[in-house]
Amino acid sequence: MGLVLNLVAGFLLLTLLMGLVRIWYGPTSADRMLASQLFGSTGVALLLVLAEAQAMPSLRDVAITLAVLSVLAVAAFVTRVVRLDQPAAGGRQKRGNVHD
Repeated sequence: MGLVLNLVAGFLLLTLLMGLVRIWYGPTSADRMLASQLFGSTGVALLLVLAEAQAMPSLRDVAITLAVLSVLAVAAFVTRVVRLDQPAAGGRQKRGNVHD
């Protein structure tokens, strides 16, 4: 069982590496935010797998903390994007992408 958990942890680390490439080369900020969400969810999964493989229940607490921080990061990103989409007082709203 330990070998299987270590293989799963290795696969999750590979997924995190691919997400890092997306953050580095991502063409838009939305791509980067989705990759950081991948970091949050995969990081939680990795911590839970390691908690089971190494019999360290304290890693479950770290996983819960990472999950909460990941949700807060997305909420901050969405709030920022919505604020950028709002028209200025008395001005006209620009159509299209935020980054046009």
